Amino acid sequence: MFSTIFGLPAHPLVVHAVVVLVPLAALSALVVAVWPAARARYAPLALGVATLALISVPIATHTGEQLESHVQPSPFVERHTAMADGLLPFVAVLWLGLAVLVAVRALGRPRGVGWSRYLAGGAAAVAVAGAVASGVQVARIGDSGARAAWHGVATTSSGDGSGPHH
Repeated sequence: MFSTIFGLPAHPLVVHAVVVLVPLAALSALVVAVWPAARARYAPLALGVATLALISVPIATHTGEQLESHVQPSPFVERHTAMADGLLPFVAVLWLGLAVLVAVRALGRPRGVGWSRYLAGGAAAVAVAGAVASGVQVARIGDSGARAAWHGVATTSSGDGSGPHH
């Protein structure tokens, strides 16, 4: 896989896909999980966004591992790496919940069979759990990544508004 894009480290560029797609997938999963009218119309689109999010996570993790070998080791980098390694299962749970919701909708409700309603309810609960966990984890990972990247860069404040603030 690539470690640079146009001479720049790939990770800071690729990670933006995760930063956009995972929260978008989480938000869309919440909407289709709790709003049946939206589910009927937008669940396949939400699943598509979740699929892109799911694919983006290992790419960002891989480019992050490549970048890690080129930066100074620090507790900030180690924390960021450890947290990032745990994101994929949360996004997979979100994706699975949406996939089951879409499948249940596609199969329809056979006459006299109420199982699809219970399955859809369970899938919606799984999607909500995955959405909440993914959203929280992306925010935490982003914060730890910013701390790893910017630790020690802007540590003083001139107080006059002309210099970097911390």
